[in-house]
This record gives sequence, structure tokens and C-alpha cells, in this order.
Amino acid sequence: MTIVFLKRLEIEKEHETESAQVWIEEEDGLWISGWSGEDAAGEKRPEREIWYEGSVWNEMLAVYRHRLAAKLAEGYRPVIRDTFQEFLEAGQRGRFTQRLICYSELNADEELYQRLAAWRRVRATEEHRAPYLIATNRALRLIAAFLPRTQEELRELPGIGENTVQRYGEAVLEHTRTLERKHAFPLDWVERRLDEEEFEAWTYKGKERKFKREAERVRATRLLLESAKVGSSLSQISEASGLDRRELIDMMESLEKNGYDLESVIEHELQLMPQEQREAVMQAYAELGDSFLKPVLKKVYGEEPPSEPGLEILYEQLRMLRMLRRRAAERREAEAAMTPEPAGQSAPGASAEAVVESAPEVVIAPKPSAAPAASGRKRGTHAG
Repeated sequence: MTIVFLKRLEIEKEHETESAQVWIEEEDGLWISGWSGEDAAGEKRPEREIWYEGSVWNEMLAVYRHRLAAKLAEGYRPVIRDTFQEFLEAGQRGRFTQRLICYSELNADEELYQRLAAWRRVRATEEHRAPYLIATNRALRLIAAFLPRTQEELRELPGIGENTVQRYGEAVLEHTRTLERKHAFPLDWVERRLDEEEFEAWTYKGKERKFKREAERVRATRLLLESAKVGSSLSQISEASGLDRRELIDMMESLEKNGYDLESVIEHELQLMPQEQREAVMQAYAELGDSFLKPVLKKVYGEEPPSEPGLEILYEQLRMLRMLRRRAAERREAEAAMTPEPAGQSAPGASAEAVVESAPEVVIAPKPSAAPAASGRKRGTHAG
């Protein structure tokens, strides 16, 4: 067993300092990462908390980031600050903006926030727009915490642009103008008021959520690529990864665009769909194109398709059939490109030199390492 990475962290608990170690080990292509605690006397506890054990480096790293961010959110801090610590803190917007957001999430008037959310729902319904296009949850919390009274003050809040102020500013201010507030604008006082440790903990909580989602997506990608061999359903992958079916189908579309063959997964999900419906959908795609799903849905199922949850299932089927259709088109194009032309014929105006220059570059792939990799095969490749 080779120790690839080892890091020591500490936390203050009841006037005592406890230590712990995070580590990454490797043996014969198997990656293991985890956490080992120590008591106040520096004695290692016998149990080791295993975070990940498997052969996929990217998945191990995603899980490691998520679990380490969770420990930092608990209050652990590295004994030696290094580049990974800087990586965890990177990607943040301006420090002052982050402090405003942190303060608003910790101190917003919850009752006012709920009233603003209700107002947003009404406006979204009236304007046939998604609620977040009117104002995000974060923007509503900023308003509920800092209680702007003028459009100028509203503009000081991050994430609230001029278009929002012009379109919805007065309606928002009707909820805040008459409320008593114990602070003033500008908001430079937040920098002094917000506790540094509280701010750090909030920052790491955000990182924990972000890395958790990344770990879920990496795991889901591996499970999708492996499902062609083991026959897992989307419901099983959803349960194992933590992602919902819609997110998984988004990922399937992305993987298909990148050349991965998921036909067996799609066929597994479509096995209960009647053949005549499949043919009707494919015919609708041929007539209407496959850029938009709603016209195809209406043509196949009528102007009033079923409501949820049946509607969601129909959209899933349309998306998966669209993947099959596009892949079939790619296959036909590839076969046409490989069909040799009759002797003595070439493309009009194409010289021999041009044909040679346009030939695709051959890239020799490096030999795979001894470590087993995540399964999943791209189209156009074969085992050997």
C-alpha cells in the first residue's frame, strides 16, 4: 500500500485541540481515501473512516473533496495551509459580495422572505415566466435581510441588475419601505459585523454542497457507462447516485454527444413502450425535426397530453428516442463516408493532394495502465 497523500488537521474542542488525518492510498490500481481521528493526547483511534474505495481516480477525488469540505465546515483546519486549501477557497466571487450573501442567509427576515416568494409566484404566473427569472432565492434573501427602501439601495445588492430594478423595483420596495431596520446603506458595516469563523464555516458549507453534487455526477456517469454491461435501470442508478431521472437523462444526452454508446440502456428503459408509439414518434421527428419536443408530443399524443406524472414519462421517452434517432443518423453518415467510390472517380474539383491533406490525423493512444478503468465504450471503438 502506497501513501499518495497525507494531511493533518486540527480542531478546538472545549479548550483542547484534537487532530485528525486525511489520506489517499493506492495499491495495484485500487484507490482508498479516508479519515483517521486522534484524541486530545494525540493517540490514533483504531477505526478508520473510509470515504472511497475503488478504481476510478476522478470519482475518488470528487468524493474526497466533498468529505474534506464537510470536515472543514465542522471546524477542522489544516495545520499547514497548502495549494489544496487555496483550491477549496478559489472560485469565490469578491469577498465583500460573499459576506453580504452570507449575512443575508444567516439574518434574513423569514416572514418577509415568504411574502416576497409569494409575490414572485404571482408575478411568474401572470407573466408566464419561470420564478427565478423574476428574482432568485438568493436575491429575495438579500432583500429580506437588508430591507432596501429606494431603487438606489436595491441596486447595491449583488445579483440584482438594472433590468430587475426597472421592471420589479417598485413592487419589491412596497414590501420593505415601511419596515423598521437597525442598519443603513451603504453596507460596508457587514464586513465588521460578520464573525470570521462564522463566515468561514458558511463558505465551507457551500463548498460541501458543491462538491457533493460533483461527486454524485461523477458516480452517476460511471454507473451509466457500466449499466450497458450489468443492465441497471435508471431508477437503480438514481437511487445509487442521488440524482433524479431528469438529471440522468441530461447526462445521457451529453455522453451520447461525446460518442458513448448507451443504446442498451435506452432500450432497457423503452422496453414497455408499444412499438406503434415508437414508430409514431419517429415519424413525427422525421416530419417536424427533433429540435423541440413539444410539437412532437402534441402530434403523437394530441393537443391535451396526460398530466403529471404521465407527462414526465412521455418526455423521457421522447428524449431517449431522439438519442436513438440521432445516433442512427450518425451511423448512416459514417457508413456513407466509408463506402468507396467507383474507381477513377473523386469528389468534383478535389485533387489528389487535397484528398491526402484532408485525411484525418491518426493519434496513437497511450497504453492503458494496470489500474482498471470505469467501463463505457465510445462509438467507433472496439475491445482488443
